Amino acid sequence: MIKNTTLDPLVTDIRCEEICQILGETYNQERWNNWRWQMRHRLTKLEHFQKLLRLSATEEKGLLIAPEKFAVAVTPYFASLLDPEDPLCPLRLQVIPRQEELIVSPADMVDPCGEDHDTPVPGLVHRYPDRVLLLALDSCAAYCRYCTRSRLVSQGEMYPVTRRLDAIAAYLEEHTEIRDVLISGGDPLLMADEPLDNLLRRLRAIKHIEFIRIGSRVPSFLPQRITPELVALLRKHRVWLSLHFCHVRELTPEVAQACDRLADSGIPLGSQTVLLKGVNDSEKALKNLFHGLLKLRVRPYYLYQCDPVVGTAHLRTSVQTGLDLISKLRGHTTGYAVPTYVIDAPGGGGKVPIQAETLVAYENGTATVQNWAGKTYTYTDPVE
Repeated sequence: MIKNTTLDPLVTDIRCEEICQILGETYNQERWNNWRWQMRHRLTKLEHFQKLLRLSATEEKGLLIAPEKFAVAVTPYFASLLDPEDPLCPLRLQVIPRQEELIVSPADMVDPCGEDHDTPVPGLVHRYPDRVLLLALDSCAAYCRYCTRSRLVSQGEMYPVTRRLDAIAAYLEEHTEIRDVLISGGDPLLMADEPLDNLLRRLRAIKHIEFIRIGSRVPSFLPQRITPELVALLRKHRVWLSLHFCHVRELTPEVAQACDRLADSGIPLGSQTVLLKGVNDSEKALKNLFHGLLKLRVRPYYLYQCDPVVGTAHLRTSVQTGLDLISKLRGHTTGYAVPTYVIDAPGGGGKVPIQAETLVAYENGTATVQNWAGKTYTYTDPVE
């Protein structure tokens, strides 16, 4: 069982060999470390997981039925991290479908963030005044069972950005108020180097665009993709990366190497974590994750309340749980390890920071504030 980053290399090799046998392949370390090989040999079938894991009844039923709703795919690398015996393994919960996905709750939504409503041209979401979301492609290295864009991702209905880029560029050039572009999808880092280079070059040619970010879970699901050539490309275009990690077991030596390559090249790294029941909904789990990320020079940026995507109620916590967890972090660890807790307001309201009341009163120029320990203090405005 693979638990952490202090792995016995022999254990890792044995697990890799086992997965290759399941796939009908002979284990070869060079091939294993090739990201294209990893993508071509993703585990997608029930029989793959039956051989790899001791499946629970709810997982087996999920693997039989859930893929009709949303694709199942796990890279061999990430599969090697799954606990084969524990159906409640925090990594299994993220990528192995369960029967509960077929339960639709009253609050569930197909498009919880209301992106389709704010799409002026295909693949571009313009909600905030000065920034847009560019959906580059509809595929991922592995598929999170709580995916906000499950209506789009893996459905085969989104044209690659290369076929949409002219219309997108024309819109961006016309709207000079836009200064910030977040490229997401799917996972943009699954694009080959040349088309990704062309996309970034096209965006950089628009003078009023100052800030380009890429949202990616590739460093977690497929760290082999973070090649020196890709890093040089991202550095050239001065890109920021918004990564996605949910549990400390994801922070393997391979991930550390990928993050080192990025950070050593001066690429700013932030992490967006989704609060998930049974995965990271404890003070210990979040603290271990956030401290582990800081060791890799990745700044915990957002802690998202899980979006009410259809079939995800079994993975969602209460908002009070999130508030309590943030309160247990703030003041008890460095501020760098405390992300902003947000709800992406259902229906298209955008990200709303959520926090316990800290401003108790503000009257006649005096603010009464409450700190992490529950004690109150006063701050007085300067006299004009």
